[in-house]
Amino acid sequence: MHYLYLAVIAAVALGIIVGFAAPGFAKGLQPLGTGFVNLIKMMISPIIFCTIVLGIGSVAKAAKVGKVGLMAIGYFLVMSTFALAIGLVVGNLLHPGAGLHLTPSAVATAQKQAAGAQGGVDFLLGIIPNSLFSAFTSGSVLQTLLVALLAGFGLQKLGARGKPILTGLEHLQRLVFRILSMIMWAAPIGAFGAIAAVVGQTGWGALKGLLTIMLGFYLTCLVFVFVILGTTLWVGARVSILKLLKYLAREFLLIVSTSSSESALPRLIAKMEHLGVSKPVVGITVPTGYSFNLDGTAIYLTMSTLFIASAQGSPLSLGQQISLLLFMIIAAKGAAGVSGAGIAVLAGGLQSHRPDLVDGVGFILGIDRFMSEARAVTNFAGNAVATVLIGSWTREFDRTKAELVLSGQAPFDETTLLDEATTEPEPGPERQPELAAAGTS
Repeated sequence: MHYLYLAVIAAVALGIIVGFAAPGFAKGLQPLGTGFVNLIKMMISPIIFCTIVLGIGSVAKAAKVGKVGLMAIGYFLVMSTFALAIGLVVGNLLHPGAGLHLTPSAVATAQKQAAGAQGGVDFLLGIIPNSLFSAFTSGSVLQTLLVALLAGFGLQKLGARGKPILTGLEHLQRLVFRILSMIMWAAPIGAFGAIAAVVGQTGWGALKGLLTIMLGFYLTCLVFVFVILGTTLWVGARVSILKLLKYLAREFLLIVSTSSSESALPRLIAKMEHLGVSKPVVGITVPTGYSFNLDGTAIYLTMSTLFIASAQGSPLSLGQQISLLLFMIIAAKGAAGVSGAGIAVLAGGLQSHRPDLVDGVGFILGIDRFMSEARAVTNFAGNAVATVLIGSWTREFDRTKAELVLSGQAPFDETTLLDEATTEPEPGPERQPELAAAGTS
């Protein structure tokens, strides 16, 4: 498995070279990256379902699950506010976008993106699947979450009669993670195709006039992760952010190479359980965080809005900034998990509040792919930190095990992606005389 991730790094480097050397050929490699991400997405619904149902079904009291959920939602709202604030501060300090000019082709593309954002009513109704089983085929994390919660609470009510179902789900979970482990061997091919295509399409030309906003966004994300999240994690759980990020290094590489945080969602669930966070906390916090804890998206929306307003010579007042961006943070919840969700929410929010600015979305289309990587990495880091914190606050976090894991003494099993229960092996023929002798002594 170590060689696999070395291969991913080599594939990313090769993809960059091919993208610059043969841009026309590189653009045709996009299906390789898309195919790999789709394979990962195929596994998300069954993994979330098994994790949540097993987590809730093994808890005696439903109130405990509700406590975890309420605490997670409260934490997500607070951290989104911090992300919003830090994005406002940096955006107002940099004043990006001055002196740029809009092109007609970019305007047309931006108008199409505005159709991707959902309203509040559509978002709420979209949580309910058309049928009990369509949640597994729709690709909606929230629909899978709803069905899994209902199934988990249903198993709680069954009591002892639900034990066979839980046992069956445990076996199903092992199978699902084994399939995921097999899919991961296609990661180098997917990373090569994704990176080559984006470099071939974008090149350096699209970045020249936009380095300020892109680098400013990267810097803001770094400050948020290491200062805000790092301090919160240490104060709330006495865990080092550097050790946690090192533990999740392979997941970050996977996100950067595919530009999709969803590609690392199944591995985050497995790794958080291995770290010592209980199944119920992981099962509730991680899937919910992927829809509601979008720190990177909050920073992106903040800085992109200020960038667009400045580029069009109509900067927003502080009151306008706060009202517009609060709306976008709420709207972002409805676009979670949608491809290109960040730019769709940005366009939709501007269309609703300041239609005169929506044309400016075309400014950042050229670098949105690069910004989406930092956005996804920040979202992923925020969800990992949230899971550890919620586990610590609810006393569902095994600190002793976490210290062993983070120090490298209890490595993560890359072959199964699960912590298998340690059971005594069946005695072979060569041990049976010894056991018989021990029984009579």
